[in-house]
Amino acid sequence: MRRIAAGLDVLAVLVFVTVGRASHLHGETVPGIASTAWPFLLGAAAGWALTRRTEPLAPRTGVVQAVTTVAAGMVLRVVAGQGTAASFVAVSLGFLGLCMVGGRWLVRTGARRLEPSKDRR
Repeated sequence: MRRIAAGLDVLAVLVFVTVGRASHLHGETVPGIASTAWPFLLGAAAGWALTRRTEPLAPRTGVVQAVTTVAAGMVLRVVAGQGTAASFVAVSLGFLGLCMVGGRWLVRTGARRLEPSKDRR
């Protein structure tokens, strides 16, 4: 399950970056996406380290993951000389929070529905 959660997080970051670059007309080139995504991907790795002993698909794990991804990502963006406007921080936290918590909830709910019911045994 940890790999699924990590995959969801990486996908959320890549979608966020790609949509953001497209909406600001920065281009969706691989080097451009990589230059924008790396701080958030390292932030996500920090979140995985913080949550390594928790249930990977628990909503609270998604909250910690989203906050850590955005916080560390913004710090790394400052260090790298990239922008961190307040609106960007808010949009990042909103989008990644929704995806990282919501994605976990969807997978967890889907997995429960696929489990055999006690009534059917």
